[in-house]
Amino acid sequence: MAHEEERHMNGTGRIALVTGAGTGIGKRTALLLLEAGYSVVLAGRRIEPLEQTVQEAGVPKSRTLVMSTNVSDPEAVSALFAATQDTFGRLDVLFNNAGVGAPPIPIEDLGYEQWCRVLDTCVTGTFLCTQHAFRMMKQQHPRGGRIINNGSISAHTPRPNSAPYTAAKHAITGLTKSTALDGRPFDITCGQIDIGNAATEMTASMENGVLQANGTVAIEPTMSADHVAQAVLYMASLPLDVNVPFLTVMATRMPFIGRG
Repeated sequence: MAHEEERHMNGTGRIALVTGAGTGIGKRTALLLLEAGYSVVLAGRRIEPLEQTVQEAGVPKSRTLVMSTNVSDPEAVSALFAATQDTFGRLDVLFNNAGVGAPPIPIEDLGYEQWCRVLDTCVTGTFLCTQHAFRMMKQQHPRGGRIINNGSISAHTPRPNSAPYTAAKHAITGLTKSTALDGRPFDITCGQIDIGNAATEMTASMENGVLQANGTVAIEPTMSADHVAQAVLYMASLPLDVNVPFLTVMATRMPFIGRG
């Protein structure tokens, strides 16, 4: 097909899908993957930031696909992967990056809808995308592919008043392990990147100070999201007989080791 030939002329021929690709870590990762020669499917709730990311990349349109997607909606996820199949014919890397948090309020004051929004996006969204990726990766030739989940430091240690996000990220760890195990017979690998204090919109409040486990409020250091993107690219670039099950990238001086 014409788009096959053009893709190989302008890139590596490898296809990646990034959720939450319009801002923050997802945006930086999508840009770096495009720079490295991947063709990239950019998914997110808002179409404008996705299109802006593509514009910043300055690559041929044949190497990108932009899809407005709510990853917690099964029909939207089905449409996303159908479009990926129709456009590129395969999927080599899925970065399950989309996620949301809840306000840092006491657990007894947390609304049911707030709880569900976090779990639906972070956990159900990751599951739905993983399920569709498995179907594609099992059937394509050459068979297999790589799934990378955005875990978070919260997959290990909570912050105060963070029950929904912490529960969701602990669940991602279990899903990562199950995905890695179930993917073995089909050359599908799965790893998780646990991120601490990358400088994004979600961590902007750290500049003004955030609540610590001992009850104090402290300003916390952050790091560039580019370091996270580089780690994702490293994981994505490995051959399928090599896997990084868990990788932590964090601001050196953030309160994690010994936190609490």
